[in-house]
Amino acid sequence: MGVSTAFEKARAEDRAALVGYLPAGFPDVQGSIDAILAMVDAGCDVIEIGLPYSDPVMDGPTIQAAVQQALELGFRTTDVLRTVEAVAATGTPTVVMTSWNPVERYGVDRFAGDLASAGGSGLITPDITPDFAPEWIEAADARDLDKIFLVAPSSTDERIEMTTAACRGFVYATAVMGVTGARTTTSDLAGPLVERTRRATDLPVGVGLGISNGDQAAEVASYADGVIVGSAFVKVLLDHAGDRAGGLRALGDLTADLAEGCRRGR
Repeated sequence: MGVSTAFEKARAEDRAALVGYLPAGFPDVQGSIDAILAMVDAGCDVIEIGLPYSDPVMDGPTIQAAVQQALELGFRTTDVLRTVEAVAATGTPTVVMTSWNPVERYGVDRFAGDLASAGGSGLITPDITPDFAPEWIEAADARDLDKIFLVAPSSTDERIEMTTAACRGFVYATAVMGVTGARTTTSDLAGPLVERTRRATDLPVGVGLGISNGDQAAEVASYADGVIVGSAFVKVLLDHAGDRAGGLRALGDLTADLAEGCRRGR
């Protein structure tokens, strides 16, 4: 199922879609599956599953700590596919967010095929732009996978046009320059970026980087189609290390708060 179905459903209900991120393999493979399923139960519309990689491009310290733990436990790329399969089985659109290097190492066409077989909806590729991704675009198009590229406040109108033309599913607008991490205030660069992106495409626009509570989600939901949250979810699990049941409860509470914000923002 493509991601656009989740955005259409949210739009029909007059709210923004909540997109939740967790890395696969953290706190371990089964633990990450349990955690993501708790997020789905509590109101996430789309799930982004991170593929742990030793040289992360955009990850701030919170996500790096989680990724490091997954790698130390012997995480393999096949584990991300196992996680996708478990989550996609719920009917929730599930995408993988990854640095480009692991996909290239795995084999671009093979990865696309295995992702589709696992029920995945597509791929978010933060460190590769459409002009450098012909192999991925071809492999994705052959399997009807969503191609989600990033636009940033620094993107020129020409870059936004080129990027959005290659996207399918939604466009990922990074509202803050720099690495990921929950912030106390959301960026004032996000609104104008969404506006510029909308001039170039009819695709839904999701805003990510820095959202950590329902009030911030409501603020972003007032102008964006999707609210993307990552570090705040990871932090909950890091804070509950050794207390899995408590961690799952806290994840559910955070998700519910964010989902309520996605509605209230409208």
